[in-house]
Amino acid sequence: MRNKPLIVAVVLVLLAVLVFAVGWMIGSRHHGEPAQAAGDGRVPVDARAIFIPEGGQLDRLRRGVPVDQEGHPPPMARVENTDLSRLRNYPMQPPTIPHTIDGYQVDRNSNRCMLCHARANAATFQAPPVSVTHYMDRDDQFLATISPRRYFCNQCHVVQTDAPTLVANGFKDIDSVLAAPPPGGN
Repeated sequence: MRNKPLIVAVVLVLLAVLVFAVGWMIGSRHHGEPAQAAGDGRVPVDARAIFIPEGGQLDRLRRGVPVDQEGHPPPMARVENTDLSRLRNYPMQPPTIPHTIDGYQVDRNSNRCMLCHARANAATFQAPPVSVTHYMDRDDQFLATISPRRYFCNQCHVVQTDAPTLVANGFKDIDSVLAAPPPGGN
């Protein structure tokens, strides 16, 4: 019984080889089916097309394409490039980025955002300076440079696009809620 671990290891290896071989044979048998399905006259459904289901259930995020069909991807959304700051909907909301950031390098060696938004350069580039909170460490001690916790800007700040809304949203900011007449008419 001194060789029991060796016997168990050999059995496990043989079982793994057997499972691999069976999977490979099944996969190679069905390998040609997608090409045959594409040649049967079915074409992908346009993802932007309006589709009314015939009683079947659809995933709304599939944009009306039945789950047994493949849809064309929608066109890429364009990034807004207005350079106008947007209102924030709630306290402490990170501001959105009002310009394109294509090609901006933000990694551990370089942060392209800080070229314009660093406190020393903000006035020169007419950009809002980074908040003082970004210069604080986790113990609320001020640092000379951006805190490593706040270094990767896209972790919180995002660009806005003209993409259509996928899910309905009834969010109301606090000012809208306070300005609305109370329910019940009084």
